[in-house]
Parts: sequence; C-alpha cells; structure tokens
Amino acid sequence: MALHFEKSEYDARRDRLLAEMATAKIDALLIFAQESMYWLTGFDTFGYCFFQCLVLKADGSMVLLTRSADLRQARHTSTIDNITLWTDRAGSDPTLDLRNLLNDLDLLGAQIGVEYDTHGLTGFNGRRLDEQLQTFGKILDASAIIPRLRQVKSLAEIKKAERAAELSDDALDAALPLIKAGADEGAILAAMQGAIFTGGGDYPANEFIIGSGADALLCRYKAGRRTLSAQDQLTLEWAGVFHHYHAPMMRTVLVGEATARHQELFEAAEDALLAVEEAMIPGNTFGDVFDAHSKVMEAHELTRHRLNACGYSVGARFSPSWMDMPMFYQANPEPIVPDMTLFAHMIIMDSDTNTAMTLGRTYLTTDSAPRSLSRHGLDLIIRS
Repeated sequence: MALHFEKSEYDARRDRLLAEMATAKIDALLIFAQESMYWLTGFDTFGYCFFQCLVLKADGSMVLLTRSADLRQARHTSTIDNITLWTDRAGSDPTLDLRNLLNDLDLLGAQIGVEYDTHGLTGFNGRRLDEQLQTFGKILDASAIIPRLRQVKSLAEIKKAERAAELSDDALDAALPLIKAGADEGAILAAMQGAIFTGGGDYPANEFIIGSGADALLCRYKAGRRTLSAQDQLTLEWAGVFHHYHAPMMRTVLVGEATARHQELFEAAEDALLAVEEAMIPGNTFGDVFDAHSKVMEAHELTRHRLNACGYSVGARFSPSWMDMPMFYQANPEPIVPDMTLFAHMIIMDSDTNTAMTLGRTYLTTDSAPRSLSRHGLDLIIRS
C-alpha cells in the first residue's frame, strides 16, 4: 500500500481521536474533510469534490462511503478495510445511502459528530445530510476535533515538513537566476514548480502566487503573465510540498534598484517578522503573535497598508488552500505549543505609491524560540 507513515503512527492518531470522542461522548464521527481522512488513514484522493464520508465509531471501527472511482484509491493509499459504494444515477442522494449505512452500523439514536466545516461537505449536501439525520440521532458539530489534533506534529510529520521546506528553498534557488529584466513570469513559475517536482514533491493545495508591477500588490493568484521590466517588483508566494505537507515562503524580489519606499517597507517587514519570532513561543497565543506584528506596523505608520492576519498553521492540506487553522489574527486565544509548523508572513501593500513588500517563511515551534525551516536569510533580494 502507498502509505507515507508506519502503521503505528496511524494507530496512535486513531487512539488520540478516540479519546477525544470519548470525552465529547460521541458514538460515531462523520469525517468529510480530506485532510482528516489523510491524517487518520492515509487516504489520498481529490475525490472529495464528490460526496464521500468516513465513519469512525467509538470502538475504532471505520467504514468509508465513496464512489466507484475511489474504491481502488482507498484500498491502495489507506488503512481502511471496509469500503462501501454509493452509485451515480439520476436522482441519487448519497446522504440517504449514508443514513442507511449508519442504521446498519447500529447507530440509530446515537450521538453523532459531523465535520461540517470543510470543503468536503458542500452546503447542498450538508442540508441534505441534516434532513436525513434530524430524526436519526443526536447530531452535533464536531468540525474542530481533528484539526486541533493535527495542529501538533509528530516527529514523523516534522520530517515531512522539513523536506517540504528544503523544496521551498530549492524553488527559490531555481527562480532567482531567472528574475531579471525581460524575464517571463511563466518561466519563473515553471522553474519553481519544476524544482519541487524534481525533488520528489507534490502539487500545492493552491496555486503559487506571482505578480509583478502593479500585480505585485495582489495576494492571490490570477491568470495572465507579464514580462519583467528593467525597474520592477515581483511578489512570490509558494510552498514546497512533500507528501502533502506544506512549507510556504513569501518574498518580494526587486529588479533594478530599490526605491526609498521599498527600503522603508522592507525594514518594517523584517522588524515585524523578527518580533513575531520572539512572540512565537509557548505561553503566548496566536493573538499575541499578531499583536507583535501589528505593533511594529503601527510604529512604522503602516497600519492601513498591512493585512488583518499575519500567518497560519500549515501541514498536510488539500485543494483549495494550503492555509490551516489556527491563524495569527487579533485576539485569537489558541495557544502556541511546541511542534507546530507555522507560516508567518509580513505583507505590506502601499497602494498610494504602488509599492509592494512581503517577507515570510515557515517555522517549527519548540520549547523556546521557534526554528526557521528555511536555509535562506531575510536579506532584501535585488536582481539586476
């Protein structure tokens, strides 16, 4: 089977989850998030764009309800033994198949937790699921249980993150020689993604972000390519990915000479990232980390040019986003603990002067100061 961890790792994850279910008095958990299925069993697919559900009972037994296209996928990539199929047909309602499965599993009248907060359960199917289960048992929202367990990484997961970070560095190394006047953004993207694939990495859970000129102020990917000019700015956000574990980085690279405004914004970004590093320690919260960022931005008179979040947890993620919870935003009470992999980004977009500056990398939290997973420093990068 194509498993990326030892069976003992999956057993330990299951046992941690069962303990949480027992505390919440949950008789069965309906798992819809692909990240949850991958973490718990290794199941690796993009078939969550259709209806599928992994049922975990309090006794540790599991049943996957999926489509025929994912039958062999589940057998080959996961620890799941019991797989049942719902059939594509006119007027099909897989939530009815799920209700019948739950009945066969003797769960009528049970307390059932549901992962609602996921792209693996659309609003349409969520409504149909609620209609099927409203008289079946006691239903509760259990969306946060597995994501909280996934926040703290095992030693085996940390090794995946470290390899992902090496691939992130490789991607930047591949890009830098190409960044110059006359360069095509498409060639830069191809080099970065190619370095990751060549190194044994995977597709990212969302597109790499690339934008030059005015587009350097954008925080999302968009279609269309541009050729770099002799005096330019290029914002890149990308992630090395290894066995779906992500290690994002973010930089604004200058072509030509740094303007005075670029230099001002870079100094603020560097100061803020270093302040965030100091705050990213056990005993602090995710809100404390954001406060460290915002105080520096305020001191540089850049409050209206910054974002309202400055990073987030990362790990094994699937489309449409590599962002994981929790995030660094105001008053977030989630605690910083050791063995989290966290991406901190300083994003300053000055629309008044059309100037962009970003700086970001992935960290592993420890008992004290966090450890950067990148071999690259924080110097402003200027290409001639």
